[in-house]
Amino acid sequence: MEIVTRYFSDFSPVQLSQLAALKELYEEWNTKINVISRKDMDNFYEHHVLHSLAIATTFSFAKGMEVMDLGCGGGFPGIPLAIFFPDTKFHMVDSINKKLKVVSEISQAIGLKNITVQHSRAEDIKGRKFDAVVSRAVAPLKDLWGWSRPLIRKNPPSHETDIPNGLVCLKGGDLTQEVFESGCKPMVWEINKLFAEEFFKEKYLLYVPIR
Repeated sequence: MEIVTRYFSDFSPVQLSQLAALKELYEEWNTKINVISRKDMDNFYEHHVLHSLAIATTFSFAKGMEVMDLGCGGGFPGIPLAIFFPDTKFHMVDSINKKLKVVSEISQAIGLKNITVQHSRAEDIKGRKFDAVVSRAVAPLKDLWGWSRPLIRKNPPSHETDIPNGLVCLKGGDLTQEVFESGCKPMVWEINKLFAEEFFKEKYLLYVPIR
């Protein structure tokens, strides 16, 4: 966990205990439901927790905001972000119910009160709106934006320019063709300029604002 506190130093004791509990809980659940590659568990805090928190280096989620984690899998980036932003509501959505069971059980085990789950495909969600959508390596940007756009509130412009109103996603590799095919003009940050570890080379943080 030291790699997380190297970059983020203002956690409360409750947040530190929640973060510290994550690896053991995921190791336990991974024996029942494979949500994380087993070879990745040795680098759990770098590859999953710190990677998720790359979003928190650039964006803030305000008190009372509602954020959807699209295709949350076993809980990333939503669970680390829910720990980091305890006053923001995170709605975890995935089409695979057994992964949501892991999200629910781990959230309950560490006392997270700001997470809800929904077993659904994003395109099937009706009657809900969110202030932002986050996602990690789920689908091409064209699809992510197509699914997300109808679910994002068109809020008035905020003077807090670091509060997103749109899609925030974590992606890797050469994104040139993917961005072109999406028709979007995302803002892009290189994560290896935020975190020095070799793992973050060719990993990116993208933001598509709602208009």
